[in-house]
Amino acid sequence: MELTTLEHTPRGGWSAPFPELDSERTLVLAFAAPGYRDDWSALRELLDAYPASHVMGCSTAGEIHGAHLSDGTVSVAVARFGGTRLRRATADPAGGGSHRAGREIGTALRAGDLRAVLVLSDGLQVNGTELTRGLGEVLPPGVVVTGGLAADGDRFGRTWVVVDGRPVAGVVTAVGLYGQALRVGHGSQGGWDRFGPERLVTRSAGPVLHELDGRPALALYKEYLGERAAGLPATGLLFPLALRPETGGDAVLVRTILAVDEDAQTLTFAGDIPQGALVQLMRANFERLIDGAGAAALGTAVAGADGPTLCIGVSCVGRRLVLGERTEEEIEAVLDGLPAGTRQVGFYSYGEISPLAAGRCDLHNQTMTLTTLAEAA
Repeated sequence: MELTTLEHTPRGGWSAPFPELDSERTLVLAFAAPGYRDDWSALRELLDAYPASHVMGCSTAGEIHGAHLSDGTVSVAVARFGGTRLRRATADPAGGGSHRAGREIGTALRAGDLRAVLVLSDGLQVNGTELTRGLGEVLPPGVVVTGGLAADGDRFGRTWVVVDGRPVAGVVTAVGLYGQALRVGHGSQGGWDRFGPERLVTRSAGPVLHELDGRPALALYKEYLGERAAGLPATGLLFPLALRPETGGDAVLVRTILAVDEDAQTLTFAGDIPQGALVQLMRANFERLIDGAGAAALGTAVAGADGPTLCIGVSCVGRRLVLGERTEEEIEAVLDGLPAGTRQVGFYSYGEISPLAAGRCDLHNQTMTLTTLAEAA
């Protein structure tokens, strides 16, 4: 695999000339600040340089390039594979819902030698839980599915993904990677502390939470936030929910607030909150968040790789808001846990897609999720 990373800033332009790596086996990833939708010229230059390549990208809540975090930029990776084939697929949930969109993409990409699927989705109009469920129903066991939901900073106004060379809202795009030469690793870790009692979800509808223990969800949530409740939904990113099935077990998913409805007293999350589940409030532990990012990196180790490794990092906007000026520490922790010479790009998201450890993919919030791609000799 031949690999280069570069970035674009409005003032300085592109950090390096585009490498001459255009081919049907080339993957181009472009994670861009939301404002690039209004001035597409820089991304048009990138697309024009790689007409035969598979170009994916989305809007962000911050762009990761190497060990650095930026705003208002584009972070790009260009990887030309040797023995790995690529195929793209796109689906619009508007017609049949997010679950159907996941099934459509999975069906389009399914093949005997499929090794991994990288997914980028609109972050506001797509139900990530249903999307991953649809993917999991169609794709063969053992296929690693990772990715994330596009973001719009902490504004929650509009998000987009790159489809056919332009920014498009409300859709899902993916690329499948095929062949025995591919080496893929993945890791996903949180680092939040749970507090307060577990509460039963007594009424919900998909991602909309109506009642906890028979009480209006928003009113109960505000009691915990105190003065911070005035800043909802943004301050809700600092206090996500730990979600686990009513039947118990150790598996816990994290859910982040996207919107509140004062009239209905409901909370809308970036993923489903099933009725009958148990939830518990969470809060930040700075050191554990940073340690969790490093642990995610350690989980991506692959055997038999030769040559460069690309790491795609997807972290949650909530982690960034909590860590503040220390955000780059979690990015540095990731690189410290990866092989020397690994190139990293990524973005801060409204949701992360990854297996928790092994098995099918799921939607996560408030995690650092990593995917590493390399090839065998």
